[in-house]
Amino acid sequence: MPNRAAFSLLVSGAAGAAALTAASAPSPLYPVYQRLWGFSAFMLTLIFAVYVFALLVALLTVGSLSDRIGRRPVASAALVLLAVGMVLFAIAGGSGGLIAARVVQGLAVGAATGTTTAMIMDSAPNPRWGSIISSAVPSLGIVIGAVLAGALVQFAPLPRQLVFWILAAVYVVLAGLVWTIPESARNATSAESPWRSLLPSAGLPANTRSTFLALVPSMSATWALGGLYLSLGSSVLRAILGVQNHFAVGLVLGVFFAAGTSGAVVSTALPARWRDEISYGTLAGGVLVTVAAMPAGTLPLYVVGSVVAGFGFGATFRSAVNALGDAAPADQRGEVFATMYIVSYLAFSLPALAAGLAVQWFGLESTAVTYGLVDVALVAVAMGAAIARAGRERGVRVTS
Repeated sequence: MPNRAAFSLLVSGAAGAAALTAASAPSPLYPVYQRLWGFSAFMLTLIFAVYVFALLVALLTVGSLSDRIGRRPVASAALVLLAVGMVLFAIAGGSGGLIAARVVQGLAVGAATGTTTAMIMDSAPNPRWGSIISSAVPSLGIVIGAVLAGALVQFAPLPRQLVFWILAAVYVVLAGLVWTIPESARNATSAESPWRSLLPSAGLPANTRSTFLALVPSMSATWALGGLYLSLGSSVLRAILGVQNHFAVGLVLGVFFAAGTSGAVVSTALPARWRDEISYGTLAGGVLVTVAAMPAGTLPLYVVGSVVAGFGFGATFRSAVNALGDAAPADQRGEVFATMYIVSYLAFSLPALAAGLAVQWFGLESTAVTYGLVDVALVAVAMGAAIARAGRERGVRVTS
């Protein structure tokens, strides 16, 4: 039985990581597409953002479906749809083809993210491990996508297609493996019609709302920074910091998200009284270092800042997942985590889209520096919200 539980957790984690691998795989290729097909910086960020809008549609419609019909069918269908999206990327012949691929990819990832997070929380031996794994797998998946794509573009044949054919095959295999693990949704046999879940909605159980609202600045600060790295990060590395090797671009992007994975794990060992200060401090401090590195044109300083900020990214997001996992009823986790990702992906896309517009008027460097400073301000708001939430929780404990 322990082996079966471990296998379920492994498959759930792999599915969650794989879904986010698709998000970063195109990133090292964006400058290639831009040179090849001659589209603007705004079109580049539109291609990035349309994925997120499609993802939000999926979260609003099928985000809680796994609570009613089960985790396995939703996760498996999402992985098959991801494979279709990868095929569309491989055969794309222009910006229109990229937009179509991103829409399909966004629908698939939107269906997968809340579901796989709930699967991980359901399969984990305890909530602590559930929050560690579910907050680490997004950044791990993004690392794999960025580094794999960068390596294949630089060194392999079919540089614009091979990564997508490989990922399509992986998604088909994972779609089958999902059916080999036990169904973990406790309400999967509910008599309520699953079609009601497809009506656009986002909601939270009453006892989860105050926790969720307090975490909105935290989710926004982390995912807005991730959006900067995946939309304009490769352009920053090439145009400002002079990195021309595709593999090196993938590695530097991957460094940020790899540090995020380590932050999600290491932060659990930090003293509880210092955990928020360290998480938010490294997030803000790392961003400030990258902001300083861009005008100076110093790649090593930018990498150091990315490592520090990435650690804060992972630690901060893990804390949010842990708090929501504790607050959410088990039979409504799919809905709660889908709502979490709605907020996260809005923060992921809207600032990046605005930055793509700003680049045309103010230039890439000024836009990226301003974006970083705004994110630091958002971290300060998140820190204030965390202090207020901790004070309220202490007050509740004292009165009870």
